[in-house]
Amino acid sequence: MWERFQRSWDLVNACMGILQEDKSLLLFPLMSGIAMLVILVSFAVPVYPLVHAISRSEHSLNALAYVGLFVFYWVQFTIVTFFNTALVEVAMDRLDGREATTGEGLRRAWERLPIILAYAAIGATVGTLLRFIGERVGIVGKIVVGLVGFAWTVATSLAVPVLAAEDVGPIEAIQRSVELVKKAWGEDLIGNIGIGLVFGVFTFVLALCGVLLFVAALIAREFPFAALVVLIFFVAICAIALVQATLSAIYAAALYRYAAGETKTGDIDPSLLQNAFRPRT
Repeated sequence: MWERFQRSWDLVNACMGILQEDKSLLLFPLMSGIAMLVILVSFAVPVYPLVHAISRSEHSLNALAYVGLFVFYWVQFTIVTFFNTALVEVAMDRLDGREATTGEGLRRAWERLPIILAYAAIGATVGTLLRFIGERVGIVGKIVVGLVGFAWTVATSLAVPVLAAEDVGPIEAIQRSVELVKKAWGEDLIGNIGIGLVFGVFTFVLALCGVLLFVAALIAREFPFAALVVLIFFVAICAIALVQATLSAIYAAALYRYAAGETKTGDIDPSLLQNAFRPRT
């Protein structure tokens, strides 16, 4: 367990090196988060009356709700995929040793927008179907649906780098991702799990300290300080989420390059990526 954690930490440090060289990469998940917040608010206001009506009930409204859910998923996946494609494009330029700007990444994503829309529609369809099935089965069925969803996530884990690097359609991007995953992905999924573990520890420690300070402030009746603790905690969590999302995208770019047979991995030690690949015999 410690050995896996050490590899994960080394990988995070290697990806962090690229991020330190180009902190503008943080702009992509930031723009994605802002766009998602705007979309969430714009959907929540008109959809609330519909949700309230559904809770009281007819099947026709349920069907309409699933249409709304599909549209929400579609917009959400489009936004996330668009900005991740732009981020991965810049990250891969960095891996090639070339300078790249935020604008260049966004231009590449804009060029691929029709493909991104189609790819997001596929993801939205899968997500809606899994939600539909999950609400109509028992506990065992929910577990199976969860496993199917996890398998879909793994299978499409390299689809965004494919969209950024190759001129293929949405179906071909998924097929290419599956091909690369089958070729080299290991049992441990050490990249995403490792980065998630490291930032999970950071978040847990931060949350623990925040709760202790907040409770202490309430006991001491220092309400302005308690409000300040909440504000600092919120900003820190957002910052951690931005860094984690950016590092995950950098890792995905390097992972794609390695799986595709590319030799350039920038400042990332190829041996670290080799640990993430456990080819099946």
